[in-house]
Formats: sequence, structure tokens, C-alpha cells
Amino acid sequence: MLLSMSQKELNRVDVIRDVCEKRVTQINASKLLNLTRRQVQRLVNKYRSDGASGLVSLRRGQPSNRRFSPEFKRKTLNIIKDKYADFGPTFANEKLLEKHNIKLSSETLRHWMIDEGIWKSRAKPKPKIYQPRYRRECLGELVQIDGSHHVLDVN
Repeated sequence: MLLSMSQKELNRVDVIRDVCEKRVTQINASKLLNLTRRQVQRLVNKYRSDGASGLVSLRRGQPSNRRFSPEFKRKTLNIIKDKYADFGPTFANEKLLEKHNIKLSSETLRHWMIDEGIWKSRAKPKPKIYQPRYRRECLGELVQIDGSHHVLDVN
């Protein structure tokens, strides 16, 4: 089975393995991992029963518990499409709070609007590509011209 682990989880596996092989105490491991001794004991038990895959987060790939419901998102986006299609996310958010009593963060609304294609973020313009000026082949080939109106008399 192929595991996808974060760097934090990989470090955790090394420390817990050392605890299981009695190279590190649980108290020292708890200081290294910034966890309580009891939590380290739970991780050791999980490692002994399931191996390294037992230390992988079980919430990986799951949607957040704090997300908005799809019905609420759809209702909000329908209001924006009907009444505020030409507004930016911040102004649309102010109008949603003022007129419809819908409280969101501007960033959440911005992501929703970009995903629906209602609003396009303005990316920084790409720098202009200039044609490179290659060096002259011979010294003195570039002629310097004096643009002054007066003439010098050299005697």
C-alpha cells in the first residue's frame, strides 16, 4: 500500500520507531514532537498495531467540518448572479451582508466567484519581452553623433 505522508508525519514515524526500539524515552519523544506523554503512548500503540500507516492522518482527503453547505453556497451564488454579477468579491460581500443578511468572508466569496466564472482575478501583467541588443562586432562601429547646435572652431 502506497502511503502519502507529510514531512511532519515522516518525522513522527522516526521518533515513534525510536521509542519502540527503546532508543528514546516517551518523555523525550513528547518533547521532540511537542505532544503530551499520553499522546506519544497512543501513537506508539497505533504504530505497533498498524505500522507507519497508523500514524497517517485519518482526516486526509475528507472535507472540512467547517465548510458551508452546498445549498447555502448555491443560494448565495444565485443571488450574486442575479443581482451583483458585475461586483467584485468585497463589494458583493458587503451587499450580501447589508441586503440579505448573509455573512461570509471576502476570501471565501472570492474563491466561489472564481470557481463559478463570475469574477476573474487580475493576475499581474507579464513583463514585456524586449528584443536583446547584440554587441557590435568591431570597436568604434557605433558612431556617436553630437546633437548640439553650435560648431566648435579648433585652431
